Amino acid sequence: MSTVALPRGGYAEMLQQIKTAVRESRLRVQRVVNRDLIELYWKIGKEIVERQEREGWGKSVVEQLSRDLHDEFPGIQGFSAPNLWFMRQMFQVYQAEPDLLQLVREIPWGQNITIITKLKEREASAYYLRMTGECGWSRNVLINQIKAKAYEHHVLAPKQHNFAETLPEHLAEQADEAMKDVYMLDFLGISKPVIEREMERRMVNRIRDVILELGYGFTFVGNQYRVTLEEKEYFIDLLFYHRKLKCLVAIELKSGDFKPEYAGKMNFYLNILDDFVRESDENPSIGIILCAGSKRIEVEYALRSINKPVGVAE
Repeated sequence: MSTVALPRGGYAEMLQQIKTAVRESRLRVQRVVNRDLIELYWKIGKEIVERQEREGWGKSVVEQLSRDLHDEFPGIQGFSAPNLWFMRQMFQVYQAEPDLLQLVREIPWGQNITIITKLKEREASAYYLRMTGECGWSRNVLINQIKAKAYEHHVLAPKQHNFAETLPEHLAEQADEAMKDVYMLDFLGISKPVIEREMERRMVNRIRDVILELGYGFTFVGNQYRVTLEEKEYFIDLLFYHRKLKCLVAIELKSGDFKPEYAGKMNFYLNILDDFVRESDENPSIGIILCAGSKRIEVEYALRSINKPVGVAE
């Protein structure tokens, strides 16, 4: 049986480029199809609302419309009476919100239903619409994020950091937006106190879930990341790169409450990262100390003399 010799040179690179192009093309097609579907549902919802207002039709028209559409298009899903009611509700919710409507078109219908039915506040809806589009949250992930009050922790809650004092204004604002005051790590299955290395091991094993919880823009670099200073080695628990902030993000894990000395240690690590690891076109590295609990006044005084951007979260 003869074998075919693979071409040498840049074949592997070409294959990777073609694979990437195919995936990107499929993603674009999916987005176009989704936008068209949402646009169709928007038009149907608009027609139902306006006809009911103009003609004085009652609820029965939706049941009748569902039956007639199923008869006319028997192979097409999505015309059930409950789904038609959701289309009607979508139009009512977003008819005066063109900015939100643009976000609605970018996410799947199932996620839209979840946001419509579970959220009432405009700003919260905008947050979950935007994050679902940016992070590609599935419906289950979206539901879990809502249950975990991601909007409250990511946007509303006051965060503990010194970004305003250590970063340029525009970068400090972006860093504040990228950080949460509390990170929900229930998926690690920790039911009793564990040592930091065990927590780190579980986070690495569930790194996809960890990145989803951290938020859009985080990419994993490594754990126990080794840095050296005059032949002495130091190890950072978790190191990430943030695409929007264009900087390294060091995370230290503490199973107990925050202690002031943690800030000094993180400051030390960030100095080494900036001097020996950071690329010339990257922004200053940022540190996040994740601990079981903290006292705000203690964190405030601990960060007051720190010259590197450090945040503390629970």
